[in-house]
Amino acid sequence: MQSWRIFLNNKNNKYKLISGITIVSITLILFSLFLNIIEKRNGFDVNDWVLNIIPSYDCSIPIFSIIWLCAVLFTYNLLKRPHLFLLFIWSYIFLCLSRFITISLVKFNPPKNLIALIDPITNTFYGGKFITKDLFYSGHTATIFLMYLVIDTKWLKNFFLVATLCVGVMVLVQHVHYTIDVIAAPFFTYLAYRLGKIVV
Repeated sequence: MQSWRIFLNNKNNKYKLISGITIVSITLILFSLFLNIIEKRNGFDVNDWVLNIIPSYDCSIPIFSIIWLCAVLFTYNLLKRPHLFLLFIWSYIFLCLSRFITISLVKFNPPKNLIALIDPITNTFYGGKFITKDLFYSGHTATIFLMYLVIDTKWLKNFFLVATLCVGVMVLVQHVHYTIDVIAAPFFTYLAYRLGKIVV
């Protein structure tokens, strides 16, 4: 595509893109190993009054239907927008790094009445295991909110915002996150986005 040829003719863009993709790949591998380690640790329980009044239901199918639909729409929309793709890559790097830190420091035990969140694609990445202690903060909510921040197409921006809210509510209904995990996600995501903007 013409936009990508122009983008890659700039050596600085090419360097940031290659280094960004490399760092993301390494980070995802390390993150998978990290999650298997934290799954074995003991943490502390949280008395979440919101979860206490919400019956738990399995929302796996609608959650991942929304997530993968957002991923497809986002990727397709960025095919002609290399600068936004680069922004997302670097923002996502900072997002992952911040989750390394927050999950390490905030040692929550899984919520009571948790129902396993099943997604064949994601669970394969985690070695076929369902991870329960990657709690603070919600990666599902954060990833879609990052799409909302990065995208510049108005209808998609609105769609991703609604999707963020829907996923945030459903992970609470399924009791796979505490309320604070979902509430905190947009704040950490915005910080990662601002850092990404500094890099690109």
